[in-house]
Amino acid sequence: MLDNLNWWEIGALLLLALLIFGDRLPNVINDALRMVRNLRNMARNATSDLSRELGTDIQLEDLHPKAFIRKHLLSEEDEQAIRKPLQGVYDNLRADVTGVHNELKDVADAADLRSNGRSSTATSSAPAPSPRVSYDDAT
Repeated sequence: MLDNLNWWEIGALLLLALLIFGDRLPNVINDALRMVRNLRNMARNATSDLSRELGTDIQLEDLHPKAFIRKHLLSEEDEQAIRKPLQGVYDNLRADVTGVHNELKDVADAADLRSNGRSSTATSSAPAPSPRVSYDDAT
């Protein structure tokens, strides 16, 4: 939560809190901690009540609507039926990305060989990159 603050900023915030709250600062901190504890207990009680009412084991992370539906309302067959139309699109996209990655790797290797060939006395014949396949050829 405070990852983007350095020590000087944290110290300035503490000094500002001390100036604002003065001698009431320990009481304010205690009240804030008590509120956090109460919120945690309320969330724990709500999940246990919901688990008891539904008859299943529910964790706090399961209260997100998507996770709740996926875990408790959909069967595995329903989930597979939902995912099936998108699986083909995912496979095609993954194959395309893999192809582009391999082509970029080949070009980078060819460029590396050419730059190494220039530094030596003789020019070596670097393998020519494979001809580029256009989208129209694939469809």
